Amino acid sequence: MAKIFVVDRESQADVKVYEVSREYEADILVYVVDREYEAKDDAKWFYVKRDNEATSTVFWVDREHDADVKVFFVEREYAAKWKKGNPFQKRL
Repeated sequence: MAKIFVVDRESQADVKVYEVSREYEADILVYVVDREYEAKDDAKWFYVKRDNEATSTVFWVDREHDADVKVFFVEREYAAKWKKGNPFQKRL
């Protein structure tokens, strides 16, 4: 389950993420869901309003090499998945 809260400081984050512009560059293909119960795995994100509601806190980094996970957002739910092995699998 990926209930995501975005933090303002890198030191507050569980995971540092970077949004890539091409699908093949990504570690994970993410689909943003509208309802909390739809966030069933790492690749389906639901943004929460408070950090205590989150399963993971993320910080968006400016440089790809600073990221723990490279993200590409997809428009269809069925396309959401991990593309590459990553230490953060099953931790979002």
